[in-house]
Amino acid sequence: MYYVYCLESLKNNKLYIGYTSDLKKRFTDHNNKEGGDFTSKNGPWKLVYYEAYLKKEDAQSAEKYYKTGTGRIIIKRKLEYYLKDNHSGIVPPI
Repeated sequence: MYYVYCLESLKNNKLYIGYTSDLKKRFTDHNNKEGGDFTSKNGPWKLVYYEAYLKKEDAQSAEKYYKTGTGRIIIKRKLEYYLKDNHSGIVPPI
């Protein structure tokens, strides 16, 4: 199984999109500052959304899409009520 996930920074409410085959390990890695500069500098993180896929290529394609302008809008729509409830109507950048 492969996963596309969305993390929210507890530091500054920024969102991060990624994909992995081991969601628990990857989440732990992000919070241990193992990974890229963006996740290392903006943690700690909270998992706010994920999707599961049977094929790696489908997860990679979804991640790539969610990182586009339209994809960012879609993720924010999927998280519309969560973002409103937790950010006083302010939608964080992605």
